[in-house]
Amino acid sequence: MKDRILETADRLFYLQGLRAVGVDTIAAEIGISKRTLYNHFPSKDALISAYLARRFVAPRASDKSPVQQILGTFDSLERRFSHKDFRGCPFVNAVAELGEDRSVRKIAVAFKEGRRLWFRDLLVQLGVADAEALATQLTLLVDGSIAQDLVRNDPAMARAAKQAATVLLRNAGVKMGKTSTALKRASKKPRISSPA
Repeated sequence: MKDRILETADRLFYLQGLRAVGVDTIAAEIGISKRTLYNHFPSKDALISAYLARRFVAPRASDKSPVQQILGTFDSLERRFSHKDFRGCPFVNAVAELGEDRSVRKIAVAFKEGRRLWFRDLLVQLGVADAEALATQLTLLVDGSIAQDLVRNDPAMARAAKQAATVLLRNAGVKMGKTSTALKRASKKPRISSPA
């Protein structure tokens, strides 16, 4: 039952917002009483924390090269942007709605810093001199592409961010190999840009 509650809360919170969805709505969606819900989650705040913790997924170990993993992040974003139910980053959304809640902000900062450190560790493997700064820049490209997709409803924003990431990696002295050749070919194709 706890898993069902959390799955339902996850879907509703993400699609409709944390403030818009009450525990009544979640209980009704599952077909249980509020009391049953509160037996598993003593408050809405506890349910929100569990929802965010559930979304806090660490990157999996990969046998791909560091460059492929970094650039693959943007490929993954482009696939997610293509889904009709994409509503942005759940952690940014939570802070936008409940910014005064320190526990929500703490989880969001931990998630964002975890992603930045993942980039940094891959950049260290590549021998990048200032891996800290470049990791921050890559994180900004991720978040910027998410914001642009939400405003423009254009999954190609992830592709543009990937091209910018490629330039940053090259400028940091990273040898790009086959990946850069493929990107050069892709960038030469004519693109129709959507109006701002």
